[in-house]
Amino acid sequence: MIPTLALINEMFGLPERASEHAEMVDHMLEFVHWFMAILFIGWSAFLCLVFWKFRRKNNPKADYTGVQGNASSHIEIGVIIVEAILLLGFALPLWNQRVEKYPAEADVLKVRAVGQKFAWTFVYPGKDGVLGRVDPHLVTFENPLGQDFADPHTADDFQVVGELRIPVDRHVIIDVASKDVIHNLALTPMRIAQDAIPGVGAQMWFKPVKTGEWEIICGQLCGSGHANMIAYLYVDGESDFEAFCEENAPPTKVALASAAQ
Repeated sequence: MIPTLALINEMFGLPERASEHAEMVDHMLEFVHWFMAILFIGWSAFLCLVFWKFRRKNNPKADYTGVQGNASSHIEIGVIIVEAILLLGFALPLWNQRVEKYPAEADVLKVRAVGQKFAWTFVYPGKDGVLGRVDPHLVTFENPLGQDFADPHTADDFQVVGELRIPVDRHVIIDVASKDVIHNLALTPMRIAQDAIPGVGAQMWFKPVKTGEWEIICGQLCGSGHANMIAYLYVDGESDFEAFCEENAPPTKVALASAAQ
């Protein structure tokens, strides 16, 4: 992207980009901002001109004929064309990429994010790389996420509250769910967000390309504690991420048996 085109994005203080698709999102936003700025300046100037030209002093009698020329129609057609370009040239291709081209590589990391008043819980797969089954009917005080412990893939899953840690340069797919009201998992540096709706399954995916630490916010007004619903996103190198998984992995049956002896 041409650096000078990013003036409005920089003025609005957009955070740094940290995902593979973020530049395309910012590029579209920049064009929308410039287009809206031009419309704002143009229509404001036109309004001021109308106020001056047709002020009561110069026009004591109202004119009910209206505009005779076609200039306004031409401007409106131009606006429609630009909006069609933004929609067909930027918005739809980006949307198509996000919903139709989910990554299918063997090393894709799948995580489950569960929102509740007022915290995020992240569930990671164990060494098998597969998240265990969940069922809302299994939710109890001892099993708040409704995990199906009869599913063999559940045994090595582990949970982390308030911390989403992912590896750099690997595709990540996040299942987003909610236990109570509508929340929104907003990963601003990744330029992606997804509503968490009770009883409705949803996914989001991206590829982080930069290591760092950022805040995760809830993008929906979810109650009195909404402002405190903050988690943290960490993008690590592969070795640091593997160390994180090893540190949080549940003890294996062999380890439990050894500890019992």
